Amino acid sequence: MIEVADYETHPATWSEQHLVEACSSRRQRRSGPGGQHRNKVETAVVYEFADSAITGSASEQRSQEANRKVALFRLRVNLALQLRCQPRSECSALWRSRLRQGRVQVNPGHADFPALLSEVLDHVLADQGDLQQSAETLLCTKTQLFKFLKLDPRAAKLVNDTRESCGMKKLR
Repeated sequence: MIEVADYETHPATWSEQHLVEACSSRRQRRSGPGGQHRNKVETAVVYEFADSAITGSASEQRSQEANRKVALFRLRVNLALQLRCQPRSECSALWRSRLRQGRVQVNPGHADFPALLSEVLDHVLADQGDLQQSAETLLCTKTQLFKFLKLDPRAAKLVNDTRESCGMKKLR
């Protein structure tokens, strides 16, 4: 995990154009099912953020454009998981728009998910895994916060590892 970055906003929240400009990209051929088209055309896409080892790749679609979109989404999720920024003192408008009576409503495949995940992880990890303090800032319960984190098992594991290293018990 990369420690606090000197970005005003988390890269997972950047516009597509800004994020792509901050990345190197490459196209590749991938073998496997898909027939002759897949084996002859470079439809696989890999994005690598700045000078880090944080990547997002996709090769399962036959179309390079479809793989590009999936790779960019995966890059955003990986940035949310691996890059920490200074959390804001209050929750974002995007986060508030996803709250319904204290419940967080978002599908892990939705375009907003990486930005929301980065915001939650920035808060929870800055609070050393203390979900109660983060939940108060994010206007929800700690149960709702952990349910949200479990939408990506790597995020839940990251929080539990942080809690364990700080002498707190793991959450289930």
